[in-house]
Amino acid sequence: MRTLVHGRIQLALHELKQDGAARPLLHLHGLGLQSPQILPDELAVWPGPVYALDFTGHGKSTVPGGGGYTSEILIGDVDAVINELGQVTLIGRGQGAYVALLTAGARPDAVRGAILCDGPGISGGGPMPGAPTIARIDPEAVAPPDPYALAELSKDVRPPDYAVEFVRLAVAGSGMQSPFAICAKARPEWLKAVAEELGIVQTTVEEALRTFAR
Repeated sequence: MRTLVHGRIQLALHELKQDGAARPLLHLHGLGLQSPQILPDELAVWPGPVYALDFTGHGKSTVPGGGGYTSEILIGDVDAVINELGQVTLIGRGQGAYVALLTAGARPDAVRGAILCDGPGISGGGPMPGAPTIARIDPEAVAPPDPYALAELSKDVRPPDYAVEFVRLAVAGSGMQSPFAICAKARPEWLKAVAEELGIVQTTVEEALRTFAR
């Protein structure tokens, strides 16, 4: 395990596979989960090293005081890994799928394909803001995962047109004809809108890995 720095956060980056000549594959977990500790069978086809990141407030990464979580904050976590590893292909589950999409648009120079899969947190708080609420956190709750992360990211607003803008940024900036592969069966509003864009492929995880490895 490596430790990376994002501001005041110590991020845990797990190396699941070392060998191979292809660029690294980076796994981003779902909301409330943590990185797998051994290489999942479905990722074994990747012909390069495989890493998995514990987001801020999850797994072995720092749990900050007071919350303040957004998906955009988690982009910074992934950016810290990119600064360490260079170009990567992303595979995200649930919350990690949404962060993978945003990161691909924000860093099209460094993300060479993003695979979007089902998992906890894929829907977030829906496409429109709800009634304002204050998160009530049990001070005795066991962390990680940080209960603030669970409360705040589960209400993360995800307008479809916002997600689409990041798709277009990725397509324009990466030079890839199809920089995204949708493997998720769930279809929250943001992912429905993304699936209708040019440059989107709907396929299986295995096929997506083989395609981006090429």
